[in-house]
Amino acid sequence: MEPSNKKACLNCSDMIRGRTDKKFCDDHCRNEYHNRSKAGLHQLVRKLNAILYRNRQILEAMMESEDELQRVTRERLLQEGFQFRYLTHEYRNSRGAVYRCCYDYGYLELDARWILLVRISVS
Repeated sequence: MEPSNKKACLNCSDMIRGRTDKKFCDDHCRNEYHNRSKAGLHQLVRKLNAILYRNRQILEAMMESEDELQRVTRERLLQEGFQFRYLTHEYRNSRGAVYRCCYDYGYLELDARWILLVRISVS
């Protein structure tokens, strides 16, 4: 005799056959359910990564030739679309100066107007 407590698939609501602890009728429904549940998170991560990548492109373009340091104005960075709120990490040097970094480029706010850009060697 088959138990009467049949469960419905969490994705498509079809009746589930097989083990009693199954939640999905097949792999397609399981994948679709989990992909949909994480779609918002993936969209947020893609948006943040796009902003960080754009910031890095701006910093790279501002660095002239192979210089390790470059001084630019805050206004110029803003005009290029740089978003100061987004960074990958911060670095504090031995003198206590805090560099805000976007991947392998960083910047130090010298004053309200001037920004020192640095290329960080990744080894």
